[in-house]
Amino acid sequence: MSTNSVLEKEAATGTNEEKNNILRSTQTVIHQALDKLKYPEEFYELLKEPLRMLTVKIPIRMDDGTVKIFTGYRAQHNDAVGPTKGGIRFHPEVTEEEVKALSIWMSLKCGIVDIPYGGGKGGIICDPREMSFRELERLSRGYVRAISQIVGPTKDIPAPDVFTNSQIMAWMMDEFSRIDEFNSPGFITGKPLVLGGSHGRESATASGVTICIREAAKKKGINLEGARVVVQGFGNAGSYLSKFMHDAGAKVIGISDAYGALYDPNGLDIDYLLDRRDSFGTVTKMFSNTISNKELLELDCDILVPAAIENQITEENAHNIRASIVVEAANGPTTLEATRILTDRGILLVPDVLASAGGVTVSYFEWVQNNQGYYWAEEEVAEKLEKVMVKSFNKIYDTSQNHMIDMRLAAYMVGVRRMAEASRFRGWI
Repeated sequence: MSTNSVLEKEAATGTNEEKNNILRSTQTVIHQALDKLKYPEEFYELLKEPLRMLTVKIPIRMDDGTVKIFTGYRAQHNDAVGPTKGGIRFHPEVTEEEVKALSIWMSLKCGIVDIPYGGGKGGIICDPREMSFRELERLSRGYVRAISQIVGPTKDIPAPDVFTNSQIMAWMMDEFSRIDEFNSPGFITGKPLVLGGSHGRESATASGVTICIREAAKKKGINLEGARVVVQGFGNAGSYLSKFMHDAGAKVIGISDAYGALYDPNGLDIDYLLDRRDSFGTVTKMFSNTISNKELLELDCDILVPAAIENQITEENAHNIRASIVVEAANGPTTLEATRILTDRGILLVPDVLASAGGVTVSYFEWVQNNQGYYWAEEEVAEKLEKVMVKSFNKIYDTSQNHMIDMRLAAYMVGVRRMAEASRFRGWI
């Protein structure tokens, strides 16, 4: 039995925990994509794990005088195409396997939108909601010191992710510039505008998702004006997306955060909710008539956008999804078995590696602007993003139709080809 068959068999017959393991499921689809493209087995062996994985310990003096040791990770998946690129997340449930899988997804995203990066990803096991402003600064600077030898504008370029923001990127850039003894704005993206950030970066992921929703709605014959939209998650991507959908004339009938969900069949007042959410994007605690996240996912709607965390749509609830289109703004919200179920039911699933690629695209624009020292207007950034996302969506949709496969496998085929070809031309294989 081939390695691919073994992976597929384990994905189909293992426990729920094994089936929902994002690294294993990512490797399964990588292998399927390479098989479809007729690449030999050694390409899978090269691409199934990051080329480099660094684990660091970061001692931080807390405000009460105690010293706490944090664990951090940085994965660099493949740099055959160019320097690696990917966010840094601060979260209590960060794991080594998660960081590895996310770095692979970043490689795929870069291949899909055709930019000269490989994938990277980082994370620190911590809960920033329980830390002070100064503790977060010390942790941010400590992480940069710990990984400084393997990152840089031509090596590996970090960015914001879960529970990190432009302020944290600014601290990290300042620390790297001190170590490098040279101002290095291109070391990191997602910075404040005054430190070399790009217009449109903060809302880039949501902008890319919005473009994919629009294109998917065209394919399904759904008029976006008046369409019923449910957004799971009200953080950076989810809140911007809700606003963009609301402004486009859609009815956002449901949103959620970590504490629950809100539902109104006539459409929620998104501007009101945005004005009242806290710095971590939570707003449902203000309301008593909330519903659960499970109920939110199963609402009758036209478009469902999981914009929160992994493994939200599984084989347990996929048969209950009542949307015509599912667009993944989060990383890995739908398991492989759920992907099969949704596709068999005629639901158009736009995968995360395509839908959320707007973030890395505008991060690339920011890096380009830093390198050339010339900065673009917001309209120019939006215009360039529009072209990239529409082209990428149509390429993957056409691949899906031509090969009669789901959009996820089609996206992996498009994304993996660039890495494989670059590795071959370099003589690695």
